[in-house]
Amino acid sequence: MPGRDTVYVWIGRTAGDRPELARRLLRRAGGALLDRSEAELGVRRAAGGRPEVYAGDGRTLSVSVSHADGLVVVAARTGGPVGVDVERRRPLPAAPLAGRWYDPDETAWLRSRAETGRDLDFLRLWTAKEAVGKALGTGLRDGGLRRRMPAPDGPGELLRPVPGCPGVRVGHPPAGDGLVLAVAVAGAAGAVDVVLA
Repeated sequence: MPGRDTVYVWIGRTAGDRPELARRLLRRAGGALLDRSEAELGVRRAAGGRPEVYAGDGRTLSVSVSHADGLVVVAARTGGPVGVDVERRRPLPAAPLAGRWYDPDETAWLRSRAETGRDLDFLRLWTAKEAVGKALGTGLRDGGLRRRMPAPDGPGELLRPVPGCPGVRVGHPPAGDGLVLAVAVAGAAGAVDVVLA
């Protein structure tokens, strides 16, 4: 959206070559946000291993990629670093896994939730942690699993502030089809829009 900080998200499905689909989606993102034809854009790994879309004029685009069972998701943002993660919803032992990996307050929150939705709540926290780690460029290293996330069902904007991480926001745009999608940004000065492209 013109004049506002916006994250654009592309979701692609494939039965085959995930890396090729990722490259196509990354070029599509670059074409849309760098105002270049897809043929004029390249895809490479930046320092630290992050994917990067670049144009011949030296401009680059902050992007993030996630894969899950036949899916490739790409997020792109001109306003600064972005992270994305996607998982398919599935049954899992949410409370024991949270007790092993998550912050104690998150584990307590998860255990207080209805048992029938704990798998979804666990995956919302998991994808948020992954997306924030990608936006920060650290992944889940250095305590990323214990980094506190805002409660996924909390009030406010779609992308909400991450406790203890100034300028970092995360949220879960609707993705449908049993998917749990998280998008995070770093360096946000205010509200950020999310557009599923």
